[in-house]
Amino acid sequence: MTKDDSTEPTQDAPQAVDLSAAEPAPRAAVPSAGRPARRAVVAEDEALIRMDVVETLTEAGFEVVGEAGDGERAVELATELKPDVVVMDVKMPVLDGISAAERIGKAHLAPVVLLTAFSQTELVERARDAGAMAYVVKPFSPADLLPAVEIAISRYAQITALESEVADLAERFETRKRVDRAKGLLMTKMGLSEPESFRWIQKTSMDRRLTMREVADAVIEQVGGAAS
Repeated sequence: MTKDDSTEPTQDAPQAVDLSAAEPAPRAAVPSAGRPARRAVVAEDEALIRMDVVETLTEAGFEVVGEAGDGERAVELATELKPDVVVMDVKMPVLDGISAAERIGKAHLAPVVLLTAFSQTELVERARDAGAMAYVVKPFSPADLLPAVEIAISRYAQITALESEVADLAERFETRKRVDRAKGLLMTKMGLSEPESFRWIQKTSMDRRLTMREVADAVIEQVGGAAS
């Protein structure tokens, strides 16, 4: 179905979008040679663990631009260097990782991945409320850490994109809920990953000159309606 660009889209009548293009894109395990290395800050007060994290990220194609042994220094480095991700331990001197993650999140500096020796529900909720995008339980391997880093970067990009589109807080929350629901439908019905689902919604909104909420509404109506 084609869209007349002269017609203004409305919230009450979701625009039809072409779902046939929602196919998985090729996935790369590490950044391609032509793409600048993503930059990371690592904060961990145990030197050996910090070295392991730095080595894992470096081998995966990241450039570790800063290292810290306490939360206060981690916030300073994130503020100064504006990295693509901060990987940080929960228990650190001067300022703990959750408090540091909260400061970094409030300043919109970078996504945070927290490292912890515990996985209690209370700790996970505190980390989430502080703005951490993902967490990894010690001891961990590269196969544990790297997917968490990619998830954190992807989620942070999604939230940033939605916040730039919607200024009102209440409207932003509702938009996030609808986009999350549409992503879930694309993942279930079209076999896309979470990042691929969001990129498809984002690209369709730009191609069709619609907001991401309007695209999400269309997906919910077409895919969700067909499933019900």
